Amino acid sequence: MQTDPEIPEIARLLEAALPHVAFDGWSESTFRAAAAEAGVDPVLARALCPRGALDLAVAFHRRGDRRMVERLRAADLSALRIREKIALAVRFRIEAAEDREAVRRGSTLFALPMHAAEGARLIWGTADAIWSALGDTSDDLNWYSKRATLAGVYGATVLYWLGDESFGHEDTWAFLDRRIGDVMQFEKVKAQVAGNPVLKRLFAGPGRVLGKVRAPAGRRADLPGRWSGAGNQE
Repeated sequence: MQTDPEIPEIARLLEAALPHVAFDGWSESTFRAAAAEAGVDPVLARALCPRGALDLAVAFHRRGDRRMVERLRAADLSALRIREKIALAVRFRIEAAEDREAVRRGSTLFALPMHAAEGARLIWGTADAIWSALGDTSDDLNWYSKRATLAGVYGATVLYWLGDESFGHEDTWAFLDRRIGDVMQFEKVKAQVAGNPVLKRLFAGPGRVLGKVRAPAGRRADLPGRWSGAGNQE
């Protein structure tokens, strides 16, 4: 289910839930208290959020994605290099959360085995939102590698931020810069392989196979990719 944080009733439930999350987590008691305090009929609240507080946690994450995208679109990024744009986007996304305890409790929730897949989809969605907002037009294997790499950077940075007590979270932003630096080194190696005649021939076979991988049709970040070979599409 696509829990939309812009639906007025869900927005009210979310705002009412956040003060309770610090004490009770994203739990059923939090969900019930939110419905009562937001003045949302329990039946309607359950219809909008069948999984209760789990759906509110999903809405909280997606609200952060939207706020990050809005801030990115309003910023002047014309003078920034790609690594600076990515760093700024990740910083915007973390700052959009505002409530660190809600993020901490959400990290705990989505670390549970039964919710791990949901958590992975949300982080992937964040990475996709960032690349899309930055104008990524890739349609091949790079579509996946960019998002997978950024998802790892974002996830690691969030975990660091949760324990960061430095002024203005300066240590977190320094950590983020180092992680992006590692990614850029990887991209540099890829470019060197592509420019080396010997290595290029060595990887020609796998390259042809991987070259058939395509991004999801319609850029749906929650769907698998597709295979461009005749008669093979997912």
